[in-house]
Amino acid sequence: MVKRPETFNQFEFVVLSGLRAAQLTRGCTPRVAGTHKSIVIAQMEVAANKVSRMMPPQPAAPVLPIE
Repeated sequence: MVKRPETFNQFEFVVLSGLRAAQLTRGCTPRVAGTHKSIVIAQMEVAANKVSRMMPPQPAAPVLPIE
């Protein structure tokens, strides 16, 4: 069992691990050593801070025309 880091809540850990597992399945190079299944490798990478979450950019405020 991979221990979830305290910086992630359960939902974030599962979602980020799942996204990373999909990348590994498509052929990305693992960032930790091991002969585990892709989901376990992904969880190990997240727990070791080898991958990180990236927040999407916030949209700019709309520019209103000057009357």
